[in-house]
Amino acid sequence: MPNKVHCAHILVKTEKQANTVLERLKKGEKFANIAKDVSLCPSGKRGGDLGTFGRGKMVKEFEKAAFALQKGQISPTVRTKYGYHIIKRLE
Repeated sequence: MPNKVHCAHILVKTEKQANTVLERLKKGEKFANIAKDVSLCPSGKRGGDLGTFGRGKMVKEFEKAAFALQKGQISPTVRTKYGYHIIKRLE
């Protein structure tokens, strides 16, 4: 079980927007480009890159999903109090 992960994410307001993001990813669009285009998080300017973080630094739902991913894997939609996230594990 890793103690730290390096992830990027895309944050949107609605589940419908999150589903649109997932469709764009399935069609082959680059995660970072979509993050720059639609993410509500300031990290969107960096392609969604959140850097490396440890356990206890993110909200529970986000952390659970992020730590469950393998390198390069993209999560399904994760709902938190901030909105809907699509998470990609970078390292």
